Amino acid sequence: MTTLNPPPEPTHSEPGITDTQTNLEMKAVAGLSQGQIVRRRFFRHRGAVIAMIVLAGIVLLSLSSVGLTIGNWRVPGWWPYTWNELPAVVNRTAPSLEHPFGQDEVGRDIFAVVMRGTQQSLMVMVVVGLLATTIGTVIGAVAGYYRRGLDSVLMRFTDVIITIPVIVIGAVLGNAFGSLGAFVLGIVLGLFSWTTLARLVRGEFLSLREREFVDAARVAGASDSRIIFRHILPNAVGVIIVNSTLLMAAAILLETALSYLGFGVQSPDTSLGKIISDNQSAFATRPWLFWWPGLFIVAIALCVNFIGDGLRDAFDPRQKRMPSARALARAGNIDRATATVATRGAGILGGGVRGFHADEPDPGKRDG
Repeated sequence: MTTLNPPPEPTHSEPGITDTQTNLEMKAVAGLSQGQIVRRRFFRHRGAVIAMIVLAGIVLLSLSSVGLTIGNWRVPGWWPYTWNELPAVVNRTAPSLEHPFGQDEVGRDIFAVVMRGTQQSLMVMVVVGLLATTIGTVIGAVAGYYRRGLDSVLMRFTDVIITIPVIVIGAVLGNAFGSLGAFVLGIVLGLFSWTTLARLVRGEFLSLREREFVDAARVAGASDSRIIFRHILPNAVGVIIVNSTLLMAAAILLETALSYLGFGVQSPDTSLGKIISDNQSAFATRPWLFWWPGLFIVAIALCVNFIGDGLRDAFDPRQKRMPSARALARAGNIDRATATVATRGAGILGGGVRGFHADEPDPGKRDG
């Protein structure tokens, strides 16, 4: 009598991940486009979602409170004082109901000044992020796609820019262009902040240009520009977006440092770093002049970094969020303790796999 050998169990790309876990993960994204999968993964990242809400609140507060001023055109806000107004001193410039953030030595309302500084710092951050991302993506894409002589020229030029310390470039350029406003300062800094992104995009293009879909596009007669911007670039968008957020977080810290040193935004305008610089002599007597601008600097930088972390997890296909032990038990018809152990084992062995839910029982503790 012939004995049939049982079929081999399917292998998994990651250690510790069972068929039940893989099936649940596949069912969760079945029928969804790549954009929908990215959005779902991003909104599962609680830190990124909270950071996005906080950052949106900061932007809305800064724009609506003191209004928006561009040259001679101004949209008034709901706050009764403007950032360059000199009201009467109340409560010896200490925080009060009329001036919750206090006043400086000449009587300016610190809340209005901080809101104006937040607007300028955010403008520098956005301009640097957009400009540096555009330049870095184009240079990295061209260098990675064409390689050979063009790649060598572009990368050697990138290496020259990298060797110059960013703070030195910023100090020289900020001293020359800071008086022209935050927008011009952001453009100048963005022209020298693209180097890291260019090298990353080049590496992605060197890998993607060898894929089958690029060869198929060449055979179909697609031009180089179409292959670069319609076929390869969408597959590298995850790296670009994630590193753009990190670049924006570094940009606001750079602007703060330059303004604190006196090389950033110049009077009569202001920024968060300049507020701290203007009031550094009053640190021992009126510390609230430092608390609020410093708090907004830290909050903005942390929010952008958390959003970047969430985007990294969303675009990275290796970042899987394992289902809860309850879902595993329901799908696999196994007991809750075994499901919890399996879920935790996947998180430990998978290295980066998101783990179990906090509300599930711990079998180890239950046994103890």
